Amino acid sequence: MDSAEGMMRVAALARAVGVKPDTIRFYDRVGLLSASGRTTTNHRRYDNTAVDRLQFIQGAQRLGLRLADIRQLLDVRDTGECPCGSAASLLTQRLADIDAEIAKLTRLREDLSRFVERIPADDCPDPTPGTWRPRKEVSV
Repeated sequence: MDSAEGMMRVAALARAVGVKPDTIRFYDRVGLLSASGRTTTNHRRYDNTAVDRLQFIQGAQRLGLRLADIRQLLDVRDTGECPCGSAASLLTQRLADIDAEIAKLTRLREDLSRFVERIPADDCPDPTPGTWRPRKEVSV
């Protein structure tokens, strides 16, 4: 941190939130984070609000939100308005996505379980080349 100005360079900001400097640069490049200024040698400088912003991004990512969703929430947050309505909508959609993935994984587990149950035990015959083929799924 540049103590005289209360500003951080990329490396200091990255250490403050526990990410790599390249992550900070990426977020800057895609518009999730903006440098408050530049040094005379053209290094990005960030103020303390960048730490809060990055912690918000990290929390949203832990919930499985995509960067486009996070950008949308940050845009609302930057207006000074509460992002709760937007967040509720995005999180409700994320729950639906998770429920769909759980249903898909449950079906996969059931299919694998049925397959395992059909495998012979100790009396398994020697394989005959060309006799086993996976069942083809029929699309309707």
